[in-house]
Amino acid sequence: MADARPSDVAAALKARALEEGFSACGICAPDAVPETAGRLAAFLEAGRHGQMAWMAERTAWRGSAAALWPAARSVVMLAEAYTPEVDPLAVTRQPDRGAISVYARGRDYHDVVKARLKRLGRWLVAGTGAEIKVFVDTAPVMEKPLAEAAGLGWQGKHTNLLGRELGNWFFLGAVFTTLDLPRDAPGESRCGSCRACLDACPTDAFPAPYELDARRCISYLTIEHDGPVDEALRGKLGNRIYGCDDCLAVCPWNKFAVTAREVKLAARPELDAPRLAELAGLDDAGFRTFFSGSAVKRIGRNRFVRNVAYAIGNSGDMGHLSVAERLAADADATVADAGAWAVARLRAGAEG
Repeated sequence: MADARPSDVAAALKARALEEGFSACGICAPDAVPETAGRLAAFLEAGRHGQMAWMAERTAWRGSAAALWPAARSVVMLAEAYTPEVDPLAVTRQPDRGAISVYARGRDYHDVVKARLKRLGRWLVAGTGAEIKVFVDTAPVMEKPLAEAAGLGWQGKHTNLLGRELGNWFFLGAVFTTLDLPRDAPGESRCGSCRACLDACPTDAFPAPYELDARRCISYLTIEHDGPVDEALRGKLGNRIYGCDDCLAVCPWNKFAVTAREVKLAARPELDAPRLAELAGLDDAGFRTFFSGSAVKRIGRNRFVRNVAYAIGNSGDMGHLSVAERLAADADATVADAGAWAVARLRAGAEG
């Protein structure tokens, strides 16, 4: 394949990507989205990144894929579906259970997708002698704008990527290469007048269509935010203890969502709707064991149990009072604060 025409290499690459298990593959230029630098700057200037200080670091690279690796001539974007088999919001209607975002109910996607990317990359290197770099959400790469430029779909009003033949339940991975490959036509927005995702957000995290204020986003608050959550937002978390799927779940384009193919991404039964009372009793060792191999593990026991305490407070179930009282005496100050809030909220609800 070393002497093949670029168009033939691109076709073979896309076919191989599907054989490897990816749901879609597209190609764009490293400098295909110059507008991202300005959008990122405005987002940071408004403080909408909250405590995610890493977003303000290496902005030159984050705002330009071409600057990240100047030798790259093409960016290959891959989609890996994790479409749920059941209603992802069903658990949010079970107040004694915890709602974990669909993407985190199976194996950590970083490991699964990166392994697949490396296999595809090795195949490309062996066949062409090109240099490559692979990325899965761990480097300053603006995956969503690049994926839109590569024709995988478009960034919807909820700022996530969605596609006509993909829905919006998929991870993104990138292969940067020194090969100069034909570009795909960029995706075109087909959201129209729909605002289902905006209206579904429990915390009104979208100041406007296509804009997100992470400081109000439940995914940010339960995963990235360290310390106590603003009291005005705690009641709106419901029983969401890791991430939030509301804006994704209501998107009409999901009726065309592709089926997930990787069994490692399938939900573990114990993570579908775990009991809050049991999760509240996890110590550090128990937390690490229970969430071994899961993306949840990265936030640590204290932040996670803080989320569980908020969910218990929102449950309205006085049967959880003794659990909340134990959390109010936790050695971690943030967990104790959340536990005390849960106790007060349960008692206030009981008094009516």
